Amino acid sequence: MKLLAFLFISIAAICYVSSEEEYIESDDGVLVLNKKNFPKAISDNQYILVEFYAPWCGHCKALAPEYVKAAKALADKESSIKLGKVDATEESELAEQHGVRGYPTLKFFKNGSPVDYNGGRQADDIVNWLLKKTGPPAKELKTVEEAKEFTQGHNVAVIGFFKDQDTDRAKSFLKVASSIDDHPFAITSEDALFEEYGVKCGTILLFKKFDEGKVEYDGDDSEAQIKKFIQSNSLPLLVEFNHETAQKIFGGEIKSHLILFLNKEEEHFQKISDAARSVAKPFREQILFVSIDTNEEDHQRILEFFGMKKSDAPAARIIRLEEDMAKYRAESDDLSADAIKKFVEDFLAGKLKQHLLSEDLPEDWDKTPVKTLVATNFDKVALDAEKDVLVEFYAPWCGHCKQLVPIYEKVGEHFKDNDDVVIAKMDATANELEHTKISSFPTLKLYAKGSNKIIEYNGPRNFEGLVKFVESGGADSASNEEPVEEETEDDDSPRKDEL
Repeated sequence: MKLLAFLFISIAAICYVSSEEEYIESDDGVLVLNKKNFPKAISDNQYILVEFYAPWCGHCKALAPEYVKAAKALADKESSIKLGKVDATEESELAEQHGVRGYPTLKFFKNGSPVDYNGGRQADDIVNWLLKKTGPPAKELKTVEEAKEFTQGHNVAVIGFFKDQDTDRAKSFLKVASSIDDHPFAITSEDALFEEYGVKCGTILLFKKFDEGKVEYDGDDSEAQIKKFIQSNSLPLLVEFNHETAQKIFGGEIKSHLILFLNKEEEHFQKISDAARSVAKPFREQILFVSIDTNEEDHQRILEFFGMKKSDAPAARIIRLEEDMAKYRAESDDLSADAIKKFVEDFLAGKLKQHLLSEDLPEDWDKTPVKTLVATNFDKVALDAEKDVLVEFYAPWCGHCKQLVPIYEKVGEHFKDNDDVVIAKMDATANELEHTKISSFPTLKLYAKGSNKIIEYNGPRNFEGLVKFVESGGADSASNEEPVEEETEDDDSPRKDEL
């Protein structure tokens, strides 16, 4: 009996532990996952979206309420799709297992197989993306009531009117519907809907709760043109930059952006915004009009990126992402409708010269062993064929750059009496060069004596490695044992997906 009792207690304990390990708590409709219950969550749910987050991450905090709204919206639809979350700082092994390198990272699991989430971060975007991934690319509409519910239930909605889905136009429409996850698509062949909206076969209508309210596609049957039409018309004529819109702005097909730097609390905000909207429509498939509130603390790094201060508002710049973030500045500070239109037209016509940032040259720029360079004196110093010139391109916020400071100063001291060598540095966030583009920090380049050949340093960031690199004329520049760890931007710095 004692043996049976012992076995019973042992089995009960094992069952309790197993049950406790697999128990999945729900927080506002979102499953709280950890290493123990993660396998159960993935196996028990055909579709589940999982967010790997850090409690201190600003973007994660901004996503949290939208994520909860999305979970509730799916529950209201009686959807089988679940949302889960993992505190990656507590579950580091689980995060590493799934290749998490930043926060938030979202992974969608379909029958246990993960794919990266690449949708927006608002509740509607999340729901639309998930519904698109788990259902048909376009919903079939049968009645006028269904169509009205569909268009009124979304900020942006697209309907294709096709009697025959085997036409080239219909096939392209469905392919676009499959490729765009941010917005819901529907298709209909019903006469009642054709009559309700006054359209003919082959019409594509985009409904939106802003600007014109509804717009009709008038292009050819190609997938590329239909996709471009939808992407350019699904954003407002003037898009306000924030955490929610950043991905849509920079993830779209339009890579040239007019940026209006405005202070929402000042009188100029509404006047200039209205002026921009009044001229934006003809350009909407070539250049995106974006406004940035300079009064927002989160946007100060963006101002720095453009070499601006809060006091410079109102102001306008154009940025072309596909050309190394090339920036353009209008000749005039006038931001009337006519002036904005001319600025955009001159840019599109190739009449504008790229605007390069430069700091003022400090009076004591050459008084220390490490010389200070700015855009205006760079060529004179770095391209001096009489000397070997080592230049560190740094960013003030870069942690690796800060760690390099004492080492680099020691290198400067080492060569201070050598007339054939110059050790220099330049803040690459405040100074830009037409012939040199810097994408990571710190970047170290040697401008070789005689030839001015540019040799990038790829060795260890220590005193010995840097000295050997300079003394060898750049011949000794790499180390396979200690690869350079590049730092691009920190969490608050401007990126292509966040200006």
